[in-house]
Amino acid sequence: MATATKTPPGADPKQLERTGTVREIGSQAVWSLSSCKPGFGVDQLRDDNLETYWQSDGSQPHLVNIQFRRKTTVKMLCIYADYKSDESYTPSKISVRVGNNFHNFITCSEKILNINVSKLLVCTVYVPIYLFI
Repeated sequence: MATATKTPPGADPKQLERTGTVREIGSQAVWSLSSCKPGFGVDQLRDDNLETYWQSDGSQPHLVNIQFRRKTTVKMLCIYADYKSDESYTPSKISVRVGNNFHNFITCSEKILNINVSKLLVCTVYVPIYLFI
């Protein structure tokens, strides 16, 4: 997702897209995963259904690779986290790396997700990750 303004934490990116605040560009990319269980792959990760999801099936780190056909400016990623549903599968750290190929990646953003188990109601949220290179 790209945006010109800061997005409030927890804001629904689909609603922001309807208002013109952000633009979804993921469909312009080729997506791949380090691993997945059958029926829990890229299609479920990208299908806009909060009841479906990607489930990895391998050792860490778990990776989502998003490759654009040409140089593309991405200012923000939005990830939906639901601790009540995911529990131990909810990531605690997300690292975003960019580059021209797999051999020259640099980390441009890292986000630590502070999941407060005693406040599960606030643990279902869209997490915006702003990218700075």
